[in-house]
Amino acid sequence: MDFDYTVQTDKTFDDAVTTVEQETSKAGFKVLHIHDVQATLGAKGFEIEPFKIIEICNAKSAFTVLQADINIGLCLPCKINVYTKEGKTFISGMRPVILSQFFPDAKLGTLPEEIDQVIQTIIINSK
Repeated sequence: MDFDYTVQTDKTFDDAVTTVEQETSKAGFKVLHIHDVQATLGAKGFEIEPFKIIEICNAKSAFTVLQADINIGLCLPCKINVYTKEGKTFISGMRPVILSQFFPDAKLGTLPEEIDQVIQTIIINSK
């Protein structure tokens, strides 16, 4: 099973970020914060291509997984990355279905698969 779900888009970097924000809202999730990694590293003298980490969350889902195992909080909130590599723009998200590998005793039911599908839909619709 892949750790991530990644697609390449023909959109500009900024358009991809904006679309991810819009699609996140449509999916019933909230954008909590956007980290501008390029700006943060650039301020310290490290140059990279555009890269933003978009933190997203659904309160009900977060509550459910934290009740199952508080240490799942180490994986929250869900993140979608938008970045450029060699001039091409990509949208990528970690797949929640891998949580059972890290937390085998947590009784998560089908929630990881459901959230995985939401994240993939956000990414596909943002492409």
